[in-house]
Amino acid sequence: MFTGIVEELGEVVAVELGDGGGEGPGPRTGGDGDSARLTVRGEIVTADARLGDSIAVNGVCLTVTSVDGAVFTADVMKETLDRSSLGALRPGSRVNLERAVRADQRLGGHIVQGHVDGTGVILSREPGANWETVRISLPADLARYMVEKGSVAVDGVSLTVVEAAADRFSVGLIPTTLGLTTLGGKRPGDPVNIEVDVIAKYVEKLTAGARA
Repeated sequence: MFTGIVEELGEVVAVELGDGGGEGPGPRTGGDGDSARLTVRGEIVTADARLGDSIAVNGVCLTVTSVDGAVFTADVMKETLDRSSLGALRPGSRVNLERAVRADQRLGGHIVQGHVDGTGVILSREPGANWETVRISLPADLARYMVEKGSVAVDGVSLTVVEAAADRFSVGLIPTTLGLTTLGGKRPGDPVNIEVDVIAKYVEKLTAGARA
């Protein structure tokens, strides 16, 4: 489990695609393979990392398969590549990193599983005096989980929903978030990972059972 409070900006060192793939300049396509191996540099998250630990990369929970100094490696399966934007990462890409939360830590954001529900696209950015409003497209099947003032994880960053519509939502980014996460550099057209509040999904399932 994670909190959506990014610990550091890491850098992708290498991307190896499985089943006939390989490193390439463009994003992954259906023929590039059904798996990938990411090698990522992050001094903070590797300080106490061990084989089998969980680290969220742009909001996706990945299992550490090796650690070498400040660099760790993780395998990514097809389901994750299909549901997230990790397949578009290339050497040099910056990524949000967060270690799994310990039971004795404060829950500074909200409960984030690292199980991405889908991807959206940055639609627009509107600068304000002390923050920036960012509008993001929303897959139709996720709209029912979005509520104003509710929680959402965008590329692993815990954020509060400002406005929710059928096909989009907006969030407000403070200077700290803009400066310390990848969201500060995202531009219209860039993809982002979206994880809705898991509590909303459980409530939906339980209430559906009660009505049946």
